[in-house]
Amino acid sequence: MRRLLDGVEQRAQRSETSIADAAELVCAGGWPGHVGKALPGILRVNRGYLDDVCRTDVSRASGKMRDPVKVGRLLRSLARNVATPVSLSTLASDVGEEGRDIKTDTAAEYLDALERLMVVENQPAWSPHLRSRTSLRQTPIRHFVDPSLAVAALRATPARLMADLEFLGLLFESLVVRDLRVYAQAADAQVFHYREKDGLEVDAVVETADGRWAAFEIKLGERWVDDGAKSLRRLAKRLEGSDHGKPAALAVIVPTGYGYVRPGEVGVIPIGALGP
Repeated sequence: MRRLLDGVEQRAQRSETSIADAAELVCAGGWPGHVGKALPGILRVNRGYLDDVCRTDVSRASGKMRDPVKVGRLLRSLARNVATPVSLSTLASDVGEEGRDIKTDTAAEYLDALERLMVVENQPAWSPHLRSRTSLRQTPIRHFVDPSLAVAALRATPARLMADLEFLGLLFESLVVRDLRVYAQAADAQVFHYREKDGLEVDAVVETADGRWAAFEIKLGERWVDDGAKSLRRLAKRLEGSDHGKPAALAVIVPTGYGYVRPGEVGVIPIGALGP
């Protein structure tokens, strides 16, 4: 990551992480204590942790008694909408009982408690200073701190995720954003998303404190690389002449394949090759 932000050409040997492997990685998560353990046991531990969050942790963090059933509904709603800019009103509707939505302020208090417990973490919008009057969407993208918690909230398994590749793609995006955050912190940088009201969207923008930036699209397979590259080129074109200037790197992050990023071009990065 540090070398990408310096604009240095990067290459990597072929990574052999299949989509099935990605499904297992999403389910297990990045918890150090799970390394070397069998997946069925990991899934049970993750579900048990969320059960504790629902029963006691949210009430303790918020300083108020919270209904564990409603906390569980909120976690499931966040899981179904992971890696999307789901609104507070939608979350409030999902948490409430049939015909009785909770207030959006109450949903916000639940979310605040989950953030303080480091269960969820929003991905804020990137707001570069453009000379144009481009209208940007400022709603944050919702993520768990680790995608395995979204899997646990829905009691999913790798087999079930493989039967719903669209949802698996969102979870893979959340996994990559998790990794980007870790690597960006080591480079004194932050991770944002970019969305314009005219439809241009970019999954992740990494910006350093001194203004250097790199943009990434996240795709579950190589067949979608061209679509991601188009969005990245549009963003770079949109920012030409602005105070942000040219990106240090543009790349599509995928589960498998060879890695290459050349200055001025859109590269491809297998997630296993990415690092600080």
